[in-house]
Amino acid sequence: MTTRRAPSGAAVLQPEVTQAITEAVLDELAAVGYGRLSMEAVAKRAGVGKSALYRRWRSKDEMISAVVAEFSVSQASAPDTGTLRGDLLELQRAVHAWLTHPRFARILPDLVAEGARNPDPAENLRSAIGGPRRDVAKRVFERAVTRGELPADADVELALDLLAGPMYWRLVVRREPSGPEFLERIVEHVLRALDAREPAN
Repeated sequence: MTTRRAPSGAAVLQPEVTQAITEAVLDELAAVGYGRLSMEAVAKRAGVGKSALYRRWRSKDEMISAVVAEFSVSQASAPDTGTLRGDLLELQRAVHAWLTHPRFARILPDLVAEGARNPDPAENLRSAIGGPRRDVAKRVFERAVTRGELPADADVELALDLLAGPMYWRLVVRREPSGPEFLERIVEHVLRALDAREPAN
């Protein structure tokens, strides 16, 4: 019986090293921001050589985009409570938790500012984060159409903006608190804007 050997030149990416680097990237972003973050500092914080980073990503921009996207998309949810109102409330709570995460609350404003200065990385982040997160949230509206709560031609893209916009503005721009009542008010306004109906029995 012949035992197959892994190709001698193949790089084995150890999950625990990848996780240490991921945490280091987020910590560095929160501490120094996008512009001042360096591969050297991330490697030092993670306790690895710089080559470990380059085996995973080709550049600083690619590394940041991948790490922030992985963190952000993992925070997305498509709750299924049985009603659109219940789903939207859970969706809002998940978005609130994402925007108020201790590290990410410090990272996001810097990413937005960097995007105004450097459009290419900003576009990478938008496509890596915004698209996948919206795709997850769309499932909530698809189920609402199936239940008869929304018409098939409901403007889901606008509804997603109406859900996220007020919370982003309050938390990130105005830096004001947003309690449960605020989330409920947003949901009620979105339901009225969509002319949502009670679910069909």
